[in-house]
Amino acid sequence: MTTHHSDHSQTPRLRVLLGEVTAMGPGKAMLLEAIRDKGSISAAARSIGMSYRRAWDLVETMNQSFRQPMVETAKGGPGGGGANVTEFGERVLARYREMEARATAAIQTDLEDFSRFLVDTENAD
Repeated sequence: MTTHHSDHSQTPRLRVLLGEVTAMGPGKAMLLEAIRDKGSISAAARSIGMSYRRAWDLVETMNQSFRQPMVETAKGGPGGGGANVTEFGERVLARYREMEARATAAIQTDLEDFSRFLVDTENAD
């Protein structure tokens, strides 16, 4: 018998659109945090299981979608390249995470109720 879903870790996936482009979403936020932690786009991509090409495309999209760059890069060479999240990027990321937390809190009861429709992953086998 299947019971209600006991894991209440369901969270909304907040996406901020600019026209048809996602200016900021969960993947971009995770990538920004990884760039901040790792200091490069390639290391950040590896750490979150994303291809370098995909990570680079997301960084370009963010840099084109916002009024100021979100990520600055340095060319490679003997000392290696690198990337860092700009102060502006940090402000945008913090605001996004705040919005995400407020959205989750606002619908927490609904998420718990909705979880009753889902398969209980502990008893799914």
